[in-house]
Amino acid sequence: MIETRKLTCIDCPKGCQLSIETDNGKVMGISGNQCKKGEEYAKQEIENPMRILTTTVIAEGLPLKMIPVRTSGPIPKAKLKEAIEAARKTKITKPVQAETIITKNFLDLGVNLIATREILA
Repeated sequence: MIETRKLTCIDCPKGCQLSIETDNGKVMGISGNQCKKGEEYAKQEIENPMRILTTTVIAEGLPLKMIPVRTSGPIPKAKLKEAIEAARKTKITKPVQAETIITKNFLDLGVNLIATREILA
């Protein structure tokens, strides 16, 4: 069954209003984009939406109780809950600089979990 979805493209400052025709979750047609980025954004957002995870991890023996972290790149939206649960189980016990890798290849997704703030002892 063909459906039409409306999205605002966020890949460039133009903010094109996209109209996407889908059939069972597959993109059949895209209109309203003023550049190639809009077409790529719409296809990914419909077929495999991705997000950067921003959350916190526990800090033990440090001045703060929680340390803000994020993934170094986008991960599948369907994996966000699993990723949040994994981050909740992560503990930092020593000082870190911003951009320090906390977990390499986080959940085998090809991205790292990194600190977004410096935490000193």
